Amino acid sequence: MANETEVLIVGAGPTGLVLALFLQRLGVTFRIIDTTATPGETSRALAVHARTLEFYDQIGLAEAVVERGVRIAAVGMWAGGRARARAQFGDIGKGLSPFPYALVLPQDEHERLLIDRLADLGVEVERPVSLASFEVAPGGIAARLIAADGAEEHIEAKYIAGCDGARSRVREVIGGGFPGGTYSRMFYVADVEASGPIVNGDLNIGLDAADFLAVFPLRGEGRVRLVGDLEGADREDLSFDDVGRAVIDRLGVEIKSVNWFSSYRVHHRVAAKWRSGPAFLLGDAAHIHSPVGGQGMNTGIGDAVNLAWKLAAVLKGCAGESLLDTYEPERIAFAHRLVASTDNAFKLISQDGLLARFMRLVVIPAVLPPLTRMASFRRLMFLTVSQTSVNYRGQTLASGEAGKVKAGDRMPWVQEADNFIPMRTLAWRGQVHGEPGESVSRACAHAGLPLDCFRWTADARQAGLQRDAFYLVRPDGYVALAVEGAAPGAALAEYQARHGLRFQPAA
Repeated sequence: MANETEVLIVGAGPTGLVLALFLQRLGVTFRIIDTTATPGETSRALAVHARTLEFYDQIGLAEAVVERGVRIAAVGMWAGGRARARAQFGDIGKGLSPFPYALVLPQDEHERLLIDRLADLGVEVERPVSLASFEVAPGGIAARLIAADGAEEHIEAKYIAGCDGARSRVREVIGGGFPGGTYSRMFYVADVEASGPIVNGDLNIGLDAADFLAVFPLRGEGRVRLVGDLEGADREDLSFDDVGRAVIDRLGVEIKSVNWFSSYRVHHRVAAKWRSGPAFLLGDAAHIHSPVGGQGMNTGIGDAVNLAWKLAAVLKGCAGESLLDTYEPERIAFAHRLVASTDNAFKLISQDGLLARFMRLVVIPAVLPPLTRMASFRRLMFLTVSQTSVNYRGQTLASGEAGKVKAGDRMPWVQEADNFIPMRTLAWRGQVHGEPGESVSRACAHAGLPLDCFRWTADARQAGLQRDAFYLVRPDGYVALAVEGAAPGAALAEYQARHGLRFQPAA
């Protein structure tokens, strides 16, 4: 007899673990497997951005992540071995998010926290277990799993989620390819204990004529993450001894010990298709790109949240199968934009040539400091890097606009009201800032939709909301429908009918 579950999650990195946590909260049965015998023991990805923390807040995880992380207070800019600028970051996104800062938390610690939270809920990652194959079967997929001792297990699931990284087995079965490319230069990442002027708790970036070094603070005295260029290296079996010391020495960094070292090449690829019937791709299985801006892991987590509530809605009878058709177009559009933008930034800091050197050593150090003192630039920087500006405008599930907010936007955070608190239910909700009126209450009651009403404030106006307008908010916090005026009944009913939605679980 085949073992049955609703979702088979392949891969227990941050993307797969977050998918599991959200599915657990939404009452979906699943199994999660990983080919490794133990969780990762190296830091790899570091940045945890505000949008990810907002998602974590929905499942009661944000506080624990923030406690374990290190907030970035400032970014230091060095050129030619000299300190050129220090841009204060602190609460750069104040008023825009409950988490207005950049946070550093090494991936191994991050993963352990997610695994422990799953364990508290009675869920264990099955390891080492690999996916040998799967095929579409009546009602879902039939998969063959292989344990470390060679034992095989056949499992049936309604859906399979490929969170299994750049060498994804799920992507191989789906087909469609992984178009993109790989940069020829080799780079390194090392977690070290060190001292020197740039080991000061800030994120420091050192630019040289033909080299660069990024220094990220980690928790613990003198612990930092180094990211740099391995110019001229063409071997795979490299160690920290192969790292050029010119830029390190010019910045006065004294390495006391190396806790972990890895070399890598930078890829830029987006899978041609992210869904094939009951099979989906998420995270590195769907997209890989330059580490500039620390976007990769956060994007995978965004994939997981987007897919989780849609799977739950379909499985609980609250939406038709067509809802799942919206996953790929919503997420792949952002992935393509991200790959393009991170590649441009990566080329700027890593390319050779007189123009590139002039930009690194003269233009960036001169232009960036005054820009970061401008409130408008700081706001734009936060919205871009934090992923709070990611939107699904123009997509199938987005309809209407009210004030400066368009359907598909992340619902703005209103600090005084803290209108994100109701989103912890992971349910569809209506929001009105101002007077809702009887017609709004009747429409929501008829639709079975919880309605959250907040008094009109200057904060709401500053956030771009329109007074008394109705906003239908998805379980992941994005605006699905925006209606001006106080009578959204017809628009709400039409939206439900068009997308086959039930706001309450089927009895």
